[in-house]
Amino acid sequence: MQKILVIRNDRFGEFLLNIPALRAVKESFPRAKVHVAVAAGVKELAAAVPFVDKVIVLLAEGQSPADLVKIVFQLRRERYDAAVVLNPAARAHQLLWWAGIPLRVGYARKHPFFLTHTVDDVKALGRKHEVENNLDLIALLGCRTKDTSLVIDVPAAVEAEVVRKWGLDPAALYVAVHPWTSDPVKQWLLGNFEHLVTRLAENSSRRVIIIGRPESWHLSFSVPALPGIIDLRGQTTLIEAAAILKHCAVLVSCDSGPVHLAASVGTPVVALFRNDMPGKSPERWGPWPAAKHQVIQKLRIEDITVDDVLDKLRVFFE
Repeated sequence: MQKILVIRNDRFGEFLLNIPALRAVKESFPRAKVHVAVAAGVKELAAAVPFVDKVIVLLAEGQSPADLVKIVFQLRRERYDAAVVLNPAARAHQLLWWAGIPLRVGYARKHPFFLTHTVDDVKALGRKHEVENNLDLIALLGCRTKDTSLVIDVPAAVEAEVVRKWGLDPAALYVAVHPWTSDPVKQWLLGNFEHLVTRLAENSSRRVIIIGRPESWHLSFSVPALPGIIDLRGQTTLIEAAAILKHCAVLVSCDSGPVHLAASVGTPVVALFRNDMPGKSPERWGPWPAAKHQVIQKLRIEDITVDDVLDKLRVFFE
């Protein structure tokens, strides 16, 4: 194979869990060009994955028939040998068929008759981690890897600018906190996050960095007025957030994209989960690989206490 297209056009956290699958493609077809199609907001982050040769934005909301025709001709010009759709989407399946890509791989749902190779979509049962699900799908192309780690390359210039802009001290101990999640049923009480940040900032040897994107602000979170707290909500791009997380000893978060961003730059995570819904469980969505991180899970996420979190964090402060 000379050129392979991989499509994953949802949120950035889900995209990052495809990194081992992308590595499997590159290792199995080292001479092939690997192109990835992602949502517009993920493009910069996708470009930091070392196994990706080209990043494109393929699908968007409200595309006209004329736009779709242009996409079909764009795909035809690339002459892909194979394409993999990692998150089922009827339109994506259709486009690959219209573009005449010979091998079209995806899940057996949402118009799977446009595909040549499929597997049943049982991800919602939570039997495997999303990384493993992605590797199972990519295996239909004969792609495998022994290295299932997450990794992105943060440009040195971005890291240097982040350190300069926010005055990060290489000798300081930073704790990152991301108080939000995209799914309300997975949200830890924001009052608990406020209490946690206060407890962390009370120790002068630690500094707390609060990260988050503007779309999260509909959930009110009051930043305690304490020294040692750096509020970076809405002030960073995804690649800048990755650079900041590289300088942190640990991240505390519910199930969210920053959990996987931290894992991708080697920063350990304390992740908070409810465990009564298999499709939303840490077994499927927890920080990867599990052995490098800490997960606190209870039947009801509101039953997790601030002391539970502080107990898990102690190992990073010793």
